[in-house]
Amino acid sequence: MKHKHLITFGGVCIVAWAIGTFLFLYFWPHFVNNIFRKAILDQGFGQSPVPVNMLYVEPQQLFTEPLAAQSASSSPNLMTTGVNHDTLLVVAWLDLSQGLQVLHVPDFSSRYYSVQFTDPFDADFAYVGTRTTGTKAGDYLVTGPGWKGQLVSGMTHIASPSNSVLVIGRILVYSDSDLSTAYDLAKQIRLAPLGQWLVSGF
Repeated sequence: MKHKHLITFGGVCIVAWAIGTFLFLYFWPHFVNNIFRKAILDQGFGQSPVPVNMLYVEPQQLFTEPLAAQSASSSPNLMTTGVNHDTLLVVAWLDLSQGLQVLHVPDFSSRYYSVQFTDPFDADFAYVGTRTTGTKAGDYLVTGPGWKGQLVSGMTHIASPSNSVLVIGRILVYSDSDLSTAYDLAKQIRLAPLGQWLVSGF
């Protein structure tokens, strides 16, 4: 065949492209998730690190003046970049190998909010919020893979496919004058180990 070498080369290129595309699609979400993990645990919102299994609410100053707050920070990062002016952020990185976690949300009345749970490969596996669970107060037990325990009465179970979980909460802010009210509600979203919750609640 006159152009056999071209056909062979073309086949190799297609295979290489397919493998490269697969590797990119497989590893890119994990890479992005690791960036979020580093941003939360190392720098938080540019002020201080956020410990594992602890929720942190975006400061009001960052919400009102994101560019000024970022410029003033000695170590601006992902969490202080592109902050929107519609929702307050609540972030956490969970390590469920350290124990089960209980998430508490207050009554949000008619206000929109959501709490998103994402595994290390960037798959959103659960949501708590207006569109999924409603706006009433509630407690949610977050467990790692293979958990077979008994659920506490009144709690809702969130089963994570991984011990590492990215949590991002968003609380709608209606206007500048509404910020303090939204912030107070955001601060009422809480996280605690199950043992602590059983003894003293939040």
